[in-house]
Amino acid sequence: MENLIINFTPTGMIPTKEMTPYVPISVSEIVENTLEVSEIGITLVHLHARNPINGKPTYKREIYAQIIEGIRKHDPELVICVSLSGRDFPEFEKRADPLFLENSLKPDMGSLTLSSLNFNATASANSPDMIQGLAKIMLEKGIVPELEAFDIGMINYAKYLAKKGLIKPPYYFNLILGNIACAQANLLNAGIMINDLPDNSYWSLAGIGNSQLKMNYPKDTYHCTSK
Repeated sequence: MENLIINFTPTGMIPTKEMTPYVPISVSEIVENTLEVSEIGITLVHLHARNPINGKPTYKREIYAQIIEGIRKHDPELVICVSLSGRDFPEFEKRADPLFLENSLKPDMGSLTLSSLNFNATASANSPDMIQGLAKIMLEKGIVPELEAFDIGMINYAKYLAKKGLIKPPYYFNLILGNIACAQANLLNAGIMINDLPDNSYWSLAGIGNSQLKMNYPKDTYHCTSK
């Protein structure tokens, strides 16, 4: 079980209090929710910060700093990944902002979506320059990229980044299935993507919306390992 990764995302980009009262939005809610599940075994938390005034996603490192400080005060061993998503913020400076936190507030990981893609109602634009620029900063700062792959083509782009020396092994892939315009959440697509990972890779499976349950079951099929 030492290779098992449980990657927990408490908030995400979309949910609001109007959709569900249970989604953590404020700094204190995200910290408390993360610490609650850390007690039952998560090993990695993927954070999305929210604006304290309107509850919308924010890129600002000051908000991430408050969340990271609150988590590490009580669980310094938990691996922390910050979102660098381009769904709401197309500017490079904004997306990279959380990567400039220092010392005890520096994140362990940063998300790196490996291509542009469409969601149901929005797009996530990830140009080659954007992807490589974020990867370069993480490489310089010793922050591990969480390689987000929504289809097999994105895995191939990760191999390209490796050839350019922008990412280093061991690699960690978050394979996200079930999005409307990408690989669907079934065993065949999951197996194809896992089989195509480069050597010295670790992986976890995530599902969009209701697809998450499919990616969690059966436990003997979906687990984390290295190649």
